[in-house]
Amino acid sequence: MSQNIILTTGIYDLIKDHIRRKKVTPTEEEALKLQLKNATQVTRKNLPEDIVTIDARITVKNLNSDQEEIYTFVAPDKAKKRNNTESILTKMGLALVGCKVGDVINWDFEEGEKQLEIIKVERLD
Repeated sequence: MSQNIILTTGIYDLIKDHIRRKKVTPTEEEALKLQLKNATQVTRKNLPEDIVTIDARITVKNLNSDQEEIYTFVAPDKAKKRNNTESILTKMGLALVGCKVGDVINWDFEEGEKQLEIIKVERLD
């Protein structure tokens, strides 16, 4: 993914720490380091409404299968399966975080590369 992403300083630091702790594959590490290098950091109140972040419900379209999926991303310590919430540090969260509505990304998952389009971002807070 080559587009520049927008992150809050807190999420930027969270991802850097996640990489430092070796919680990602070498391929993901390279992609994330490139993203962070080109990322714009803003305060939470200055984050545009259409950017994927924590405490947001995201609708994405898998362009490989033409299916839409909805993810609710939260902070890692708040993620609970029974609430249908996922940590922003899951593979899908890391693939999408900082991107905006309309962005199309390519990301490697266990089952292979997926091309995803961000359809909608709804803030929960």
